[in-house]
Amino acid sequence: MLAALRITCSLLKLRIGVAIAASALAGIAAAEGPHFSLIQASALTLAVLGASGAAGAFNHYYDRDIDQQMTRTRSRPFASGLLQPSMGWLISFAILLIASLALAVAAGGVVSSLFVFLGAFTYGVVYTVWLKRRSVWNIVFGGLAGSFAVLAGAAAVNPTFQLFPVVLAVVLFLWTPPHFWSLAAAKVDDYAKAGVPMLPVRVPERVWTLAILLHTVALVAISLIPLWYGRGPIYGIGAGLGGAWFLWKSVELYLRPNRQTAMSNFFASLIQLVLLILGVVLDSVLQPFG
Repeated sequence: MLAALRITCSLLKLRIGVAIAASALAGIAAAEGPHFSLIQASALTLAVLGASGAAGAFNHYYDRDIDQQMTRTRSRPFASGLLQPSMGWLISFAILLIASLALAVAAGGVVSSLFVFLGAFTYGVVYTVWLKRRSVWNIVFGGLAGSFAVLAGAAAVNPTFQLFPVVLAVVLFLWTPPHFWSLAAAKVDDYAKAGVPMLPVRVPERVWTLAILLHTVALVAISLIPLWYGRGPIYGIGAGLGGAWFLWKSVELYLRPNRQTAMSNFFASLIQLVLLILGVVLDSVLQPFG
């Protein structure tokens, strides 16, 4: 039973899925509109998690050949041979995606469901099929998956344009490249062996470290914009502390590029995302008591 659970978590890429689902929750918290119940929020978050899982599972299926060549990924279910590829798996992934979109429609409406679909399509098709093996821009556009999750959450509450959710979507778009470039820099031999054109594989250190630093500077600066439009101190603390730590580690990586500083920056990006999302949610929950 435990083994089956581990395989499922790996197959659906639930670690990434949880981060994307949390981004949708941040979108819900950031939006202003009619009352959105806890049941609706839970259902939409589950829908985003399911759609992300379907896209992640397809990624495992499609990339099983290159996953076999990388130490970090060779133990994945399809790459290791634990699961055998077949049309049945693709049908299962499609069913999971359709069920997740139906749940998104029920919980958040058609516009929200459209954003959920766009997130899954971006990761499953745009990133995995079109760009991952062909372009250093692969993860840049792949980062839209998290942005669409934020917009899905916001649209479920209120489908009209609102500044705060859009700012968060932009921050998520800018966050993904330095997050994955840092990991690619730490695992550069793996990516080079598999022929995946991640930026640290294709360009000199000064270029990819500068790209990471500039993305981090931009996302931290943009994440502070909501403070000028009424967001409270709790949001400011979350965005400020997480952003400062991520920025410091990105500077450190630029000055001393090696595998250790790359992994340190990778983990700093996770801390920044967690603190940002906590800041959004707690600020939204506690604002009425302020």
